[in-house]
Amino acid sequence: VQLQASGGGLVQDGGSLTLSCTDSGRTFSDNGMGWFRQAPGKEREFVASIGRNGRMTYYADSVKGRFTISRDNAQNTMYLRMNALKSEDTAVYYCAAKYGYGSYIDLNSFKPWGQGTLVTVSS
Repeated sequence: VQLQASGGGLVQDGGSLTLSCTDSGRTFSDNGMGWFRQAPGKEREFVASIGRNGRMTYYADSVKGRFTISRDNAQNTMYLRMNALKSEDTAVYYCAAKYGYGSYIDLNSFKPWGQGTLVTVSS
């Protein structure tokens, strides 16, 4: 699994962005996937995750109802649609693959951590 997140940028408060995570490896559909973020001076936190076939999804309370996670296994790509963005959503966003039987909302269940993509929400 070799992951690359993209799609970040500068957006105004209330705006929308869609992030993409592309897997250049050949086992994308074998793994659950997740989005995480790290704001300046803060620890990395869970944002959303999705099961291998896309039927199961999980969200942090802070993004529930505003963000939507999805995946296209044929394209080896996962997405995060972010609506109604707030300044507190400003962070570097990372994607990662889930391994083992751990929780879908636990950072320790996910690896590897590729390069993130910066999302900046201006108020």
